[in-house]
Amino acid sequence: MKKCFITKIPDKAGAFLKASEIIAKNNGNIIRVNYNRNLDVHTLFIDVYAEKDDMAQISQGLEKIGYLTPLEDEQKKVILINLHLKDEPGTLKPILKILTDYNINISYMNSQENDSGYQHFKMGIFITDTSVTKEVLDKISEICPLSILDYDVTDRLLDNTVFYLDFSNTIRKLINLNQQKTNEFLVNSNMIMQNLEERGEPPHKTFEYIYRFAEAVSKYRGKNYKYRKASKQITPNINLHIIEPPCGSNTFIFENDKELMFIDSGFSCFESELFDVVERIIPNYENMKKSLYLSHGDIDHSGLAHLFDRVYTTQSNYNNFLHQHQNKDDFREMKLVHRPYGKISKIISNYEKPNLNSLIVIGEKKDDDVLSFLGKFEFMGLSFDVYEGYGGHIQGETIIICPEHKIAFTGDNLVNIKGFSKEQREFNALAPFLMTNVDVDYDKAANVRATVIELAKGMLICPGHGAWYES
Repeated sequence: MKKCFITKIPDKAGAFLKASEIIAKNNGNIIRVNYNRNLDVHTLFIDVYAEKDDMAQISQGLEKIGYLTPLEDEQKKVILINLHLKDEPGTLKPILKILTDYNINISYMNSQENDSGYQHFKMGIFITDTSVTKEVLDKISEICPLSILDYDVTDRLLDNTVFYLDFSNTIRKLINLNQQKTNEFLVNSNMIMQNLEERGEPPHKTFEYIYRFAEAVSKYRGKNYKYRKASKQITPNINLHIIEPPCGSNTFIFENDKELMFIDSGFSCFESELFDVVERIIPNYENMKKSLYLSHGDIDHSGLAHLFDRVYTTQSNYNNFLHQHQNKDDFREMKLVHRPYGKISKIISNYEKPNLNSLIVIGEKKDDDVLSFLGKFEFMGLSFDVYEGYGGHIQGETIIICPEHKIAFTGDNLVNIKGFSKEQREFNALAPFLMTNVDVDYDKAANVRATVIELAKGMLICPGHGAWYES
């Protein structure tokens, strides 16, 4: 079995040696290690492979020497304060005395004279027991004017001894994670950072982008769900609707007087927001039969598949979801640089796997062609051609076309970048950075895209992201 230990080590020679000796003594093999002194001088990530009983002994050994202190401790917090001090000898001393009396460490200090007779003294204080916070700040404010400053959790100026603590606590509260999910989130965030460090990207930029991802999903909930919608009449009895969310894939809906066909469904976390919009567009939607077609298995497209009794897809995508049910890496996670992003995306979006029994397979790709015709399916009297690419964006990428009415649903093989809303543009900039590239194979993706553009000439293009448009 494999396990990642998030260890808190002392800042002295031999600290890692001590951990590695415990791991080796219990037949463990270190398969990944990451430490960045510029980010956090104490936190060391160690991925270990060992048998179950040996892993338990390793955990006990690391805990015994104090290396497994929980990161998600509610009673620890960094506060950045600004002190308005007279520029004269000894004015800081009574404040330092208060901090010493309460056993509070200083994590950051910054001050400089300015010829005004006063100094603005910025100080980061690391409080291990938040129950005394008000008492400490009240006592300091009796000595000098004090203000509490807002700060970015990724600001390198605060304290690199508690960065991971502060970051994990902030994310946990932002998207309401339990301790297990917080640890999992932190481990995979660290792995993204390690991947990007090898490209020369600064570590704090990585965590800034991860925070922005989680923040966007959080801030667009409920009344802040900034979506766009549009509708077209396809036949006298059939309408086609597009719903563009601020985060995640577009959702398209074919509607007649009896049933609905959804194409893609966005992130799981926006379930109530999406269906609130659907209800405004189609007031009777709850009493109608509903089906879903998935363009591919990425979780920003398939997040609500578990809610549908009938989900049309391809054999490749069925296999992708089968891997998830078997607790194996799905197709996105099979690419090492995409794996940690895929895992944190599932955590942030509260992803749920689709029910395998609800999946209806339409064809299987059995060749290596850039784009292969898999077959047809009928719905609402409309006929759709199904094509599958050879895995440039992701294995299972499909294009569905309605030749009679000249409509092409292109998934992520063809998106409308120029048609992004402001919110979509900001959010969609995060994934290419955190994944290094959203495509599994860039050259293959370019070939599929060129083939789709040619195939869909003169049609209404319904892309995975961005507004629909006439080609």
